[in-house]
Amino acid sequence: MPTYPAINRAYTRCQFGQMHYRVAGPQATGHKPVVLLHQNPSSGYEYEALIDALAQDRRVFAFDTPGYGMSDAPPSPPGMAGYAAAFSDALDALEADGLLAGQVDLYGFHTGTLLCSELAIARPDRVRRVALTGIPMFPADVAAKKLDEALTFPAPTEDGDTTLTLLRNLWNYVVSSRDPAVPLQKAVFNFADKARVLDRFTWAYQGVWAWDFARLRLVSQPALLLQSAEDLLEVSKAAAALMPDCSIVEMPDLDRDIFDVAPERIAHELRCFFDHT
Repeated sequence: MPTYPAINRAYTRCQFGQMHYRVAGPQATGHKPVVLLHQNPSSGYEYEALIDALAQDRRVFAFDTPGYGMSDAPPSPPGMAGYAAAFSDALDALEADGLLAGQVDLYGFHTGTLLCSELAIARPDRVRRVALTGIPMFPADVAAKKLDEALTFPAPTEDGDTTLTLLRNLWNYVVSSRDPAVPLQKAVFNFADKARVLDRFTWAYQGVWAWDFARLRLVSQPALLLQSAEDLLEVSKAAAALMPDCSIVEMPDLDRDIFDVAPERIAHELRCFFDHT
């Protein structure tokens, strides 16, 4: 399994306490820094291969969402706007510490697409361009059902039945159903990354399914939907159509585990978009 010694790990500050991030790449380049926001319930770990690929010619930061990975948790689910406000805090804290200045480009995957959108809406002064993969804009009745499931998900019990069932389902999804190109050891690490936050497993999902996707119309920055042939393909394209300035690049030969199987290709597409003038 590859390791990425050029990636460093550190903490910055936000309204919920400490925010963990991964960072790599040269500080002085002609390219804007890139900030990566991950899906739920993962962490910036899922982006390590992409960080390494993008960081060849620019600074790259991958934050852990508050309550996930190694970031401090909020006292209760804050919703997409609350999470985005914490990322806004982190950008300002990094600037205050002399580690990040000026505008950034954003990339988000699944849950991260909504986090990027909210951050772009809140901070047009700091966010220059936005790239997204897998925008979960399900029909209203489907989203309502998913929200109810997230709000009523059983808490852990002494016998462990709820947790063990969740772990089995997670293993089946992350390991057993993985792309054949992903080695077992890497799939196990992906599983462990998601499993570490079982007590807050549904917090970000509550924000996702309660989010008003009409807010995509407020993303004023140039945007890109970089979309694989996953089950979110059609809903992602419909969501992209709501954004004022969103182009679409499809990757029809990719489905899942895209950061493990095609990080260089994704980095190439992001460079083409971020560096377009």
